[in-house]
Amino acid sequence: MNIPEKFTAFRIHRNEDKSIRSGFEQISLAELTEGEVVIKVAYSDINYKDALAATGKGQILRTYPLVGGIDLSGIVVTSSDQRFSVGDKVLVCGAQLSELYDGGYTEYARVKANSVVALPKELTLKDAMALGTAGYTAAIAVQRMEDNGQIPERGTILVTGATGGVGSIVINMLSNIGYRVAALTGKPEQHDYLTQLGASEIVDRRELDMGKRPLEKAIWGGAVDNLGGETLAWLTKTVVPWGNIASIGLAAGFKLDTTVMPFILRGVSLLGINSVEMPLSVRDKAWQRIATDLKPSQLAIIAPKTIAFKEIETAFNAYIEGTVTARTIVEIDASLDN
Repeated sequence: MNIPEKFTAFRIHRNEDKSIRSGFEQISLAELTEGEVVIKVAYSDINYKDALAATGKGQILRTYPLVGGIDLSGIVVTSSDQRFSVGDKVLVCGAQLSELYDGGYTEYARVKANSVVALPKELTLKDAMALGTAGYTAAIAVQRMEDNGQIPERGTILVTGATGGVGSIVINMLSNIGYRVAALTGKPEQHDYLTQLGASEIVDRRELDMGKRPLEKAIWGGAVDNLGGETLAWLTKTVVPWGNIASIGLAAGFKLDTTVMPFILRGVSLLGINSVEMPLSVRDKAWQRIATDLKPSQLAIIAPKTIAFKEIETAFNAYIEGTVTARTIVEIDASLDN
């Protein structure tokens, strides 16, 4: 497969006044950040982080210019790493794309070999981007909780930020492997969506009484938290003995005001989930589980929308405004999935 001299990429620049501009450009392979593997991209996706980077609403990029898109799937075109051969179907997620390195919003990507994962045979290239970093993060959360002794018999797992990408996927994953799941949300109009994913209980965030004591009544067998702040503090006080809390996000705040009481009196564990700083063995195991026992059964509901590559410029604002539910796939070259 010949790489054209120029191809289309969605690139993000910082102006002299530090404002951000982004858009489609014709670039060459030599303009991409260094890497051992060149991939013809089939699909990418849109995450909140992508919208922040492209619009300049968040300081995501650490160097400029960079191609946007934190995820990609496609076929290897060239590789100087013996682990990958021309024609291999692969994916890249959680690897600092569109942060330190050029990302997936491009017809051709050049990436570090250590960030590349062979596509499990049970998944299509499109499936991989229906899941993306959100699915990968959800799988690591489940894996770490189970490695630390989480079992369904301990009780209901509460998922906060339930309508987001990670929240939606982890609800479906957990319910599929035998856990009872409760979804915490401030969006009553999304109750049917959450029930379809497998939530047995919907908790209205607006009606929560967080309490003021170091320990409140133990309610939850464990939790997956996308919010941080006061909600995470409340979770530490309401998880049952030996339950686990997977901390994934900080949508409601980065501060944590709690005490040591839940940890020394109930043995609660707070597990930090970082989808980037993960050994290859952990990364590969997570994707194998995503393709097998943790594969979401409601992927069509979780990622119902596929847009053309040229449409991404008009898609970011909805993420910034918080009006998006479920995930969006970006189609760059669907023929590669055959």
